[in-house]
Amino acid sequence: MTIQVTRVGRLNSEQVNSVLRSATLAPSTHNTQPWLFRCTGTGIELHADPRRNLPVTDPDGRELVLSCGAALFTLRTAIHALGFHPATTLMPSRADPDLLAVVRPVAERTPDPKVSRLARAITRRRTNRRPFLPGAVPRSTLVTLRHATELEHAWMPSLDAEQCRHLRDLTSHARRAQLADPGFVAELGRWTGLGAGTRDGVPSYATEGSPTDENWLLDGFGGAGNGARPDPLVVVIGSLTDERLDRLQAGQALQRVLLTATGEGLDASYISPPVLVRAARAELRSLLGCGVWPQVLLRVGYGLPLPWTPRRPLGDVLLDTLVSA
Repeated sequence: MTIQVTRVGRLNSEQVNSVLRSATLAPSTHNTQPWLFRCTGTGIELHADPRRNLPVTDPDGRELVLSCGAALFTLRTAIHALGFHPATTLMPSRADPDLLAVVRPVAERTPDPKVSRLARAITRRRTNRRPFLPGAVPRSTLVTLRHATELEHAWMPSLDAEQCRHLRDLTSHARRAQLADPGFVAELGRWTGLGAGTRDGVPSYATEGSPTDENWLLDGFGGAGNGARPDPLVVVIGSLTDERLDRLQAGQALQRVLLTATGEGLDASYISPPVLVRAARAELRSLLGCGVWPQVLLRVGYGLPLPWTPRRPLGDVLLDTLVSA
Protein backbone atom coordinates (compact mmCIF):
# COMPACT_ATOMS: atom_id res chain seq x y z
CA MET A 1 0.00 0.00 0.00
CA THR A 2 1.05 3.59 -0.65
CA ILE A 3 1.04 6.08 2.19
CA GLN A 4 -0.25 9.51 1.21
CA VAL A 5 0.68 12.33 3.56
CA THR A 6 0.03 16.02 3.22
CA ARG A 7 2.64 18.69 2.76
CA VAL A 8 3.84 20.01 6.09
CA GLY A 9 5.23 23.52 6.25
CA ARG A 10 8.10 23.73 3.77
CA LEU A 11 8.28 19.95 3.29
CA ASN A 12 6.65 18.28 0.31
CA SER A 13 4.87 14.92 0.66
CA GLU A 14 7.93 12.87 -0.27
CA GLN A 15 10.08 14.69 2.27
CA VAL A 16 7.45 14.20 4.97
CA ASN A 17 7.48 10.47 4.26
CA SER A 18 11.25 10.46 4.51
CA VAL A 19 11.52 12.23 7.86
CA LEU A 20 8.72 10.15 9.39
CA ARG A 21 10.39 6.91 8.35
CA SER A 22 13.60 8.17 9.90
CA ALA A 23 11.78 8.98 13.14
CA THR A 24 10.44 5.42 13.38
CA LEU A 25 14.02 4.10 13.46
CA ALA A 26 14.50 5.48 16.97
CA PRO A 27 15.10 2.99 19.79
CA SER A 28 12.37 2.06 22.27
CA THR A 29 12.06 -0.24 25.26
CA HIS A 30 11.55 -3.80 23.97
CA ASN A 31 11.10 -2.18 20.55
CA THR A 32 7.51 -1.27 21.45
CA GLN A 33 7.62 1.79 19.16
CA PRO A 34 5.15 3.73 21.35
CA TRP A 35 4.73 6.78 19.13
CA LEU A 36 2.12 8.19 16.80
CA PHE A 37 2.39 11.10 14.36
CA ARG A 38 -0.18 13.47 12.94
CA CYS A 39 0.61 15.67 9.94
CA THR A 40 -1.07 19.07 9.66
CA GLY A 41 -0.51 21.85 7.19
CA THR A 42 2.05 23.52 9.43
CA GLY A 43 3.61 20.83 11.60
CA ILE A 44 4.15 17.20 12.56
CA GLU A 45 2.67 16.26 15.92
CA LEU A 46 4.29 13.58 18.05
CA HIS A 47 1.89 11.66 20.30
CA ALA A 48 2.62 8.99 22.90
CA ASP A 49 0.71 5.78 22.21
CA PRO A 50 -0.41 4.55 25.67
CA ARG A 51 -1.71 1.33 24.14
CA ARG A 52 1.92 0.26 23.72
CA ASN A 53 3.01 0.99 27.27
CA LEU A 54 4.51 -1.80 29.40
CA PRO A 55 2.35 -1.79 32.54
CA VAL A 56 4.67 -4.01 34.58
CA THR A 57 8.07 -2.93 33.26
CA ASP A 58 7.14 0.76 32.96
CA PRO A 59 4.13 1.47 35.19
CA ASP A 60 4.49 5.27 35.15
CA GLY A 61 5.25 5.55 31.43
CA ARG A 62 8.74 6.96 31.99
CA GLU A 63 10.37 4.69 29.40
CA LEU A 64 7.54 5.38 26.95
CA VAL A 65 8.25 9.12 27.08
CA LEU A 66 12.01 8.52 26.76
CA SER A 67 11.38 6.45 23.63
CA CYS A 68 9.17 9.17 22.16
CA GLY A 69 11.89 11.71 22.95
CA ALA A 70 14.34 9.63 20.93
CA ALA A 71 11.90 9.61 18.00
CA LEU A 72 11.48 13.38 18.34
CA PHE A 73 15.20 14.03 18.14
CA THR A 74 15.43 11.78 15.08
CA LEU A 75 12.60 13.68 13.42
CA ARG A 76 14.23 17.04 14.15
CA THR A 77 17.57 15.80 12.83
CA ALA A 78 16.09 14.42 9.61
CA ILE A 79 14.26 17.70 8.92
CA HIS A 80 17.40 19.76 9.60
CA ALA A 81 19.43 17.56 7.24
CA LEU A 82 16.97 18.35 4.44
CA GLY A 83 17.76 22.04 4.84
CA PHE A 84 14.86 23.27 6.99
CA HIS A 85 14.71 24.57 10.53
CA PRO A 86 12.64 22.21 12.76
CA ALA A 87 10.95 24.71 15.11
CA THR A 88 9.89 22.51 18.02
CA THR A 89 7.35 23.08 20.80
CA LEU A 90 7.42 20.59 23.69
CA MET A 91 4.31 19.61 25.64
CA PRO A 92 2.10 22.09 23.76
CA SER A 93 -1.26 21.11 25.30
CA ARG A 94 -2.16 20.76 28.96
CA ALA A 95 -5.48 19.26 27.86
CA ASP A 96 -3.73 16.46 25.94
CA PRO A 97 -0.70 15.10 27.84
CA ASP A 98 -0.09 12.49 25.12
CA LEU A 99 0.65 15.28 22.62
CA LEU A 100 4.35 15.52 23.41
CA ALA A 101 5.62 17.87 20.72
CA VAL A 102 4.91 19.71 17.50
CA VAL A 103 7.70 20.15 14.94
CA ARG A 104 7.20 22.86 12.33
CA PRO A 105 9.53 22.81 9.32
CA VAL A 106 9.89 26.51 8.66
CA ALA A 107 12.62 28.59 7.05
CA GLU A 108 15.18 27.01 4.80
CA ARG A 109 18.69 26.90 6.21
CA THR A 110 22.05 25.46 5.31
CA PRO A 111 22.39 22.16 7.17
CA ASP A 112 24.95 22.12 9.97
CA PRO A 113 27.60 19.51 8.97
CA LYS A 114 27.53 18.09 12.52
CA VAL A 115 23.78 17.54 12.36
CA SER A 116 24.07 16.07 8.86
CA ARG A 117 26.57 13.58 10.25
CA LEU A 118 24.04 12.59 12.91
CA ALA A 119 21.38 12.20 10.21
CA ARG A 120 23.61 9.83 8.25
CA ALA A 121 23.96 7.69 11.38
CA ILE A 122 20.19 7.19 11.79
CA THR A 123 20.00 4.14 9.54
CA ARG A 124 23.25 2.68 10.91
CA ARG A 125 22.43 2.88 14.62
CA ARG A 126 21.69 -0.46 16.31
CA THR A 127 21.18 -1.56 19.90
CA ASN A 128 24.01 -4.05 20.28
CA ARG A 129 23.08 -6.58 22.96
CA ARG A 130 26.12 -8.76 22.30
CA PRO A 131 29.59 -8.59 23.89
CA PHE A 132 31.80 -5.85 22.51
CA LEU A 133 35.27 -6.18 21.04
CA PRO A 134 38.19 -5.58 23.43
CA GLY A 135 39.38 -2.29 21.93
CA ALA A 136 39.45 0.61 24.37
CA VAL A 137 37.14 3.57 23.78
CA PRO A 138 39.12 6.85 23.83
CA ARG A 139 38.42 8.92 26.90
CA SER A 140 37.91 11.92 24.62
CA THR A 141 34.76 10.15 23.42
CA LEU A 142 33.24 10.55 26.87
CA VAL A 143 33.71 14.31 26.60
CA THR A 144 31.99 14.25 23.20
CA LEU A 145 29.06 12.23 24.53
CA ARG A 146 28.69 14.46 27.56
CA HIS A 147 28.54 17.52 25.31
CA ALA A 148 25.87 15.82 23.18
CA THR A 149 23.82 15.20 26.33
CA GLU A 150 24.04 18.80 27.49
CA LEU A 151 22.97 20.13 24.10
CA GLU A 152 19.59 18.50 24.80
CA HIS A 153 19.28 19.90 28.35
CA ALA A 154 20.22 16.67 30.11
CA TRP A 155 23.28 15.62 32.11
CA MET A 156 25.90 12.90 32.05
CA PRO A 157 27.44 12.55 35.53
CA SER A 158 30.82 10.89 35.94
CA LEU A 159 31.17 7.31 37.19
CA ASP A 160 34.42 6.33 38.91
CA ALA A 161 35.74 2.82 39.41
CA GLU A 162 34.22 2.47 42.89
CA GLN A 163 30.80 3.53 41.61
CA CYS A 164 31.05 1.00 38.79
CA ARG A 165 31.74 -1.76 41.32
CA HIS A 166 28.63 -0.79 43.26
CA LEU A 167 26.71 -0.59 40.01
CA ARG A 168 27.53 -4.23 39.27
CA ASP A 169 25.91 -5.34 42.55
CA LEU A 170 22.98 -3.01 42.00
CA THR A 171 22.38 -4.43 38.53
CA SER A 172 22.47 -7.98 39.83
CA HIS A 173 20.00 -7.30 42.65
CA ALA A 174 17.63 -5.37 40.39
CA ARG A 175 17.66 -8.11 37.76
CA ARG A 176 16.86 -10.75 40.36
CA ALA A 177 13.95 -8.62 41.56
CA GLN A 178 12.60 -8.39 38.02
CA LEU A 179 12.85 -12.11 37.37
CA ALA A 180 11.11 -12.86 40.66
CA ASP A 181 8.02 -11.00 39.38
CA PRO A 182 5.83 -13.33 37.27
CA GLY A 183 4.15 -10.33 35.66
CA PHE A 184 7.49 -8.95 34.50
CA VAL A 185 8.59 -12.32 33.13
CA ALA A 186 5.32 -12.71 31.22
CA GLU A 187 5.54 -9.19 29.78
CA LEU A 188 9.18 -9.75 28.79
CA GLY A 189 8.20 -12.94 27.02
CA ARG A 190 5.48 -11.17 25.02
CA TRP A 191 7.92 -8.61 23.62
CA THR A 192 11.24 -10.46 23.24
CA GLY A 193 12.54 -13.60 21.56
CA LEU A 194 9.96 -13.27 18.80
CA GLY A 195 9.96 -14.85 15.36
CA ALA A 196 11.58 -13.19 12.37
CA GLY A 197 8.23 -12.18 10.82
CA THR A 198 7.21 -9.79 13.59
CA ARG A 199 7.09 -6.04 12.96
CA ASP A 200 7.64 -4.96 16.56
CA GLY A 201 9.21 -6.34 19.71
CA VAL A 202 12.70 -7.84 19.86
CA PRO A 203 13.22 -10.83 17.54
CA SER A 204 15.36 -13.72 18.71
CA TYR A 205 18.09 -12.99 16.16
CA ALA A 206 18.75 -9.62 17.85
CA THR A 207 19.78 -11.31 21.10
CA GLU A 208 21.62 -14.36 19.78
CA GLY A 209 25.08 -14.58 21.32
CA SER A 210 24.19 -12.44 24.34
CA PRO A 211 24.78 -13.97 27.79
CA THR A 212 21.70 -14.27 29.98
CA ASP A 213 23.37 -12.78 33.08
CA GLU A 214 23.24 -9.01 32.67
CA ASN A 215 26.31 -8.46 34.83
CA TRP A 216 28.46 -9.27 31.81
CA LEU A 217 27.43 -5.83 30.54
CA LEU A 218 29.77 -4.32 33.13
CA ASP A 219 32.78 -6.39 32.12
CA GLY A 220 35.67 -5.27 29.89
CA PHE A 221 34.23 -3.20 27.09
CA GLY A 222 36.21 -0.08 26.30
CA GLY A 223 37.80 2.42 28.59
CA ALA A 224 41.44 2.75 29.60
CA GLY A 225 41.68 0.23 32.43
CA ASN A 226 44.68 0.07 34.75
CA GLY A 227 44.65 -3.70 35.09
CA ALA A 228 44.70 -6.67 32.77
CA ARG A 229 41.11 -5.99 31.80
CA PRO A 230 39.95 -2.51 30.73
CA ASP A 231 37.33 -0.75 32.77
CA PRO A 232 33.89 -0.54 31.15
CA LEU A 233 32.73 2.68 29.55
CA VAL A 234 29.38 3.15 31.27
CA VAL A 235 27.46 6.38 30.84
CA VAL A 236 24.42 7.75 32.63
CA ILE A 237 21.97 10.20 31.11
CA GLY A 238 20.05 12.07 33.78
CA SER A 239 17.89 15.08 34.51
CA LEU A 240 17.72 17.61 37.32
CA THR A 241 14.05 16.83 37.99
CA ASP A 242 11.87 13.88 37.02
CA GLU A 243 8.84 15.39 35.33
CA ARG A 244 7.38 14.34 31.98
CA LEU A 245 9.18 17.20 30.24
CA ASP A 246 12.51 16.12 31.75
CA ARG A 247 11.99 12.61 30.45
CA LEU A 248 11.13 13.88 26.98
CA GLN A 249 14.34 15.94 26.92
CA ALA A 250 16.36 13.00 28.25
CA GLY A 251 15.01 10.87 25.40
CA GLN A 252 16.24 13.45 22.91
CA ALA A 253 19.61 13.47 24.66
CA LEU A 254 19.69 9.68 24.48
CA GLN A 255 19.26 9.66 20.71
CA ARG A 256 21.80 12.43 20.20
CA VAL A 257 24.27 10.39 22.26
CA LEU A 258 23.50 7.19 20.35
CA LEU A 259 23.85 8.83 16.93
CA THR A 260 27.04 10.58 18.05
CA ALA A 261 28.47 7.24 19.17
CA THR A 262 27.42 5.62 15.89
CA GLY A 263 29.18 8.39 13.98
CA GLU A 264 32.34 7.58 15.97
CA GLY A 265 32.12 3.91 14.93
CA LEU A 266 30.79 2.81 18.32
CA ASP A 267 27.83 0.74 19.45
CA ALA A 268 25.73 1.04 22.59
CA SER A 269 23.21 -0.96 24.56
CA TYR A 270 21.20 -0.53 27.72
CA ILE A 271 21.87 -1.61 31.29
CA SER A 272 18.20 -1.52 32.17
CA PRO A 273 17.52 -3.08 35.60
CA PRO A 274 18.96 -0.24 37.73
CA VAL A 275 16.65 2.32 36.12
CA LEU A 276 13.57 0.10 35.71
CA VAL A 277 13.32 -1.15 39.29
CA ARG A 278 12.12 1.73 41.46
CA ALA A 279 14.19 0.92 44.56
CA ALA A 280 17.30 0.34 42.45
CA ARG A 281 16.81 3.63 40.63
CA ALA A 282 16.63 5.48 43.95
CA GLU A 283 19.83 3.72 45.04
CA LEU A 284 21.51 4.60 41.75
CA ARG A 285 20.56 8.24 42.23
CA SER A 286 22.14 8.14 45.68
CA LEU A 287 25.22 6.41 44.26
CA LEU A 288 25.69 9.19 41.70
CA GLY A 289 25.69 11.67 44.58
CA CYS A 290 24.92 14.73 42.48
CA GLY A 291 21.14 14.97 42.76
CA VAL A 292 20.59 13.95 39.12
CA TRP A 293 17.70 11.61 38.36
CA PRO A 294 19.08 8.70 36.28
CA GLN A 295 17.00 8.16 33.15
CA VAL A 296 19.22 5.92 30.99
CA LEU A 297 22.24 3.73 31.67
CA LEU A 298 24.35 2.69 28.66
CA ARG A 299 27.44 0.69 27.88
CA VAL A 300 29.44 1.94 24.91
CA GLY A 301 32.07 0.09 22.86
CA TYR A 302 33.08 -1.42 19.54
CA GLY A 303 30.80 -4.13 18.17
CA LEU A 304 30.32 -6.30 15.12
CA PRO A 305 27.64 -5.46 12.53
CA LEU A 306 24.10 -6.45 13.44
CA PRO A 307 20.89 -7.01 11.43
CA TRP A 308 17.95 -4.63 11.58
CA THR A 309 15.32 -4.92 14.23
CA PRO A 310 11.86 -4.58 12.68
CA ARG A 311 9.69 -1.50 12.50
CA ARG A 312 5.95 -1.15 12.06
CA PRO A 313 4.63 0.08 8.70
CA LEU A 314 4.35 3.84 8.52
CA GLY A 315 0.58 3.62 8.17
CA ASP A 316 0.36 2.02 11.62
CA VAL A 317 1.91 5.02 13.37
CA LEU A 318 0.11 7.83 11.55
CA LEU A 319 -3.07 9.50 12.75
CA ASP A 320 -5.64 10.77 10.22
CA THR A 321 -3.60 9.55 7.25
CA LEU A 322 -4.88 8.49 3.83
CA VAL A 323 -3.77 5.05 2.69
CA SER A 324 -4.31 3.83 -0.84
CA ALA A 325 -3.49 0.63 -2.66
